[in-house]
Amino acid sequence: MSEIKLAIVGVGNCASALLQGIAYYRHRESADSAGLLHPQISGYRLSDIKVVAAFDVDRRKVGRRLEEAVFAPPNCTTVFQPELPASGVTVSMGPVLDGVADHMRNYPEAQAFRVADTKPCDVAEVLRDSGAQVLVCYLPVGSEEAAQHYAQACLDTSVAMVNCMPVFIASNPEWAKQFRDRCVPIVGDDIKSQMGATISHRVLARLMGDRGVKLDRTYQLNTGGNTDFLNMLEQSRLRTKRISKTESVQSQLDVPLESDNIHIGPSDYVAWQKDNKVCFIRMEWRGFGDVPNNLELRLSVEDSPNSAGVAIDAIRCAKLALDRGIGGPLDAISSFTMKHPPVQRRDSEARELLERWIAGNSRPSSDVGLRRSPRPAHAGRAS
Repeated sequence: MSEIKLAIVGVGNCASALLQGIAYYRHRESADSAGLLHPQISGYRLSDIKVVAAFDVDRRKVGRRLEEAVFAPPNCTTVFQPELPASGVTVSMGPVLDGVADHMRNYPEAQAFRVADTKPCDVAEVLRDSGAQVLVCYLPVGSEEAAQHYAQACLDTSVAMVNCMPVFIASNPEWAKQFRDRCVPIVGDDIKSQMGATISHRVLARLMGDRGVKLDRTYQLNTGGNTDFLNMLEQSRLRTKRISKTESVQSQLDVPLESDNIHIGPSDYVAWQKDNKVCFIRMEWRGFGDVPNNLELRLSVEDSPNSAGVAIDAIRCAKLALDRGIGGPLDAISSFTMKHPPVQRRDSEARELLERWIAGNSRPSSDVGLRRSPRPAHAGRAS
């Protein structure tokens, strides 16, 4: 198979875990490798992914080699693959726009962003020059203008997009139409972890419906010590994040809960937790005879590797869509990997649909953005 030429937006903890994983699995891509749902997707292995461009705004990352920048402060995720091969990629200065919350300046440098005094690059130009085919977006929560800027650059350069953050692009009808009209694939929005808070909460909520009990109220509270949690202390940046996480759980219920009976969202920043995320879930329900019961769950996970274990499939499916000439929101992989996809499904149904899509056996309706005409040649691809 050919390479998957990847551009990364946001060289933070998630990007670090992703790059470490690509190197880690280079000689471990087998069916029994922990953490890999798909060792290969239609012939594409993790080792086929080559990063060709990267964007950030932090002065400790901009202008540095990518394999160095992913370990620079304020990154704090677990280092499970300390040696990364030379990438040949220098991190470009992206546009700041609304990507950095004002309160970051009140926290120590080791914990917060520090914007570089560098002129932003022309994102579309960098994508074209690098030959990028897929862009993965890891911008901070609340970066709506910045996310839309990169989405437009993808449209302008025919680069597929994997939107891992809770700005609604794939699930926004106007943006979705633009990606369909230009035959550019997009996977989104807001990535679900491999085994994290949202997927656990969704499965439990669906289980209660399947077992015939009545869920009355529930909450999900999360704490963490990475820049994502620090960023989310600014409540004004959380609107779409709360919508995304809440709708993801509500979608699994036969009858959605009243807003007063469900609370889901980031709760607090605890610096010493670093990239460890601790989730507390409580669910109260009535069973046979309306007898009350409740469940309390505490989940502790390393946040960024948990995300990378899912992103690695979304990236390869985006490239597969390019190969097949499919544009617009990709229904199956979005439903399986994202909290706020264009179409919400039960997770078991989403996985079955995804496996059929990968095998090339899905019905036409299984891609929201299916387009029959062949995809035009990539503008930035080397001749």
